[in-house]
Amino acid sequence: MNQQPDPVSIAQIECAINHWRERRPPADAENPVLCAEARALADVYELMIYRGEASVEHASLTPQQRAALAAAL
Repeated sequence: MNQQPDPVSIAQIECAINHWRERRPPADAENPVLCAEARALADVYELMIYRGEASVEHASLTPQQRAALAAAL
């Protein structure tokens, strides 16, 4: 039996983004840029907000997004 992971909530995505922002802050405070992990998660986060989604299916995340999420949570 191959069970799919639970959907990922917007709160989990936000928590993971904040984790990466704290772990890898921008080097230049005047030109703040998100690290690659936070940027990948920000892409799905912004779409969730735009669409009014409270969660997304784990399978809909890219491999980079899944890795960034797993490493943060």
